[in-house]
Amino acid sequence: MTDQTVFSDLAKSLEIPDEGVLSKVLFRDDRIRVVGFAFDTGQELTEHTATVPVVIQVVSGSFLFTVGDTTSEIGPSTWMHLEASVPHSVVATEPSRLLLTLLSAPGRSPRTSDA
Repeated sequence: MTDQTVFSDLAKSLEIPDEGVLSKVLFRDDRIRVVGFAFDTGQELTEHTATVPVVIQVVSGSFLFTVGDTTSEIGPSTWMHLEASVPHSVVATEPSRLLLTLLSAPGRSPRTSDA
């Protein structure tokens, strides 16, 4: 068992597909689950929610991120926290990558279906 998990080049771990979206679980334990996403230009995740709080970090590229009636352009170095059950959607405005970290709610661990 190792005391660390390292991705020295997230871009290589998250190759952007032609005309699609890639999602890949990068790390999972009983407290968090980290999912990497890679989007081609114009690809999106339509409005959805997560059953646990999440953290979103943009690795590269840019997105239009909508929460409720508010749409913001987010790019590299953007960090965002959303509480559980907040409806949101995302559209890539160029080839882009992001990390989604699902945080465990008290008494439960993040599940695969929460992303």
